[in-house]
Amino acid sequence: MSSEHHPFTHPSAPNSSGLRLHGRRVMLRPLVSPDFASWSDVRVRNESWLTPWEPSRLANQGDPIRERDAFSTRCAARDRDRQMGAAYAFGLFVDSSVAGEVNLNTVVRGAQQCATIGYWIDRSRAGHGYIAEGVCAVIRFAFDELRLHRLEVCIIPRNANSRRVMDKLQLRDEGVASRFLEINGVWEDHMRYAITVEEWQARRDEMIATWL
Repeated sequence: MSSEHHPFTHPSAPNSSGLRLHGRRVMLRPLVSPDFASWSDVRVRNESWLTPWEPSRLANQGDPIRERDAFSTRCAARDRDRQMGAAYAFGLFVDSSVAGEVNLNTVVRGAQQCATIGYWIDRSRAGHGYIAEGVCAVIRFAFDELRLHRLEVCIIPRNANSRRVMDKLQLRDEGVASRFLEINGVWEDHMRYAITVEEWQARRDEMIATWL
């Protein structure tokens, strides 16, 4: 069912821990400590598939994939970020099961009013457009609720699966940033994709009809 009439649910404000984003087939919400077992299972099964595309874990940090306390700490840190309006992290759920994450990171206010989006998907769920749907839901939340002006997605050029999401959503390619982020121990070039609120307003109806 389309979420056009109820795209966001939260008790009072976007910072609420009850925040939900809804698409046709996906639901996004902040992860909480009781999600550990299901989230850990997905992450362990997909470790070799996901690790090449992710930043290295700091040596002094616990492993949230295998340690319940470290996962709870991760959830608490993301709760604080959300309460401060600094970032909005969402678990992506398909058929009520953890299928991945879509995160709105590094929210900057002031003159920029921007943020970045990152995502990953369970390999067994890939290829069905779930991430494109989730990213579209987060884009709508960022522009319609948070009133941001610009969103950016940065992807290693050889990561064809992640780039395919950008192709589906038709986000604008702004070129390559050299050695942009540390990924799995290497400073990697990244392709930078972007959408502004003006582009969203021009494409809003079409994107919602296609994905939400």
